[in-house]
Amino acid sequence: MSLIPSELYYTNSHEWARLEADGSLTIGITDHAQEALGDLVYIELPEIGLHVDANKEFVVVESVKAASDVYAPVSGTVSAVNRNIADAPETVNADAYAAWLVRIQPDNPADIETLLTAEAYRSIAEDG
Repeated sequence: MSLIPSELYYTNSHEWARLEADGSLTIGITDHAQEALGDLVYIELPEIGLHVDANKEFVVVESVKAASDVYAPVSGTVSAVNRNIADAPETVNADAYAAWLVRIQPDNPADIETLLTAEAYRSIAEDG
C-alpha cells in the first residue's frame, strides 16, 4: 500500500501539495503515482514565473514505462522548481514526498480547500 501523509493535500490525478508558511504550495507526485509509473528517468519542469491553471498539465515525468503529465492542483505562479530532481529523477522513486517538483504561489489561497484530504485521497488510491 502507498504511503499517504496526513498533513498533505491531494488531487484526483495523484499530485500532493504542502502549504508552506509563506502561503505557497510545494507540489510533487504521490507515492502511489511513482509506484504506478515505475523508475523515473526524466522530469521536465516549468520555468519560474510561469502562470499555471488548475487541473492543467505543467510538468512532465517520464519513466521506463511511459510519459505522464503532472497537473497543477491550483492556479498560480511558479515560484520555485527543484532543479536537483531534474538531474536525479530517481529520487522521486526513493521518497516521493521529500522529492518535491515545484512551488506555486496560488492566485487564491482559499483554493487549497478544494483539494482532497489524505483520507479522501486514500480511497481513490486504494481503488486504483
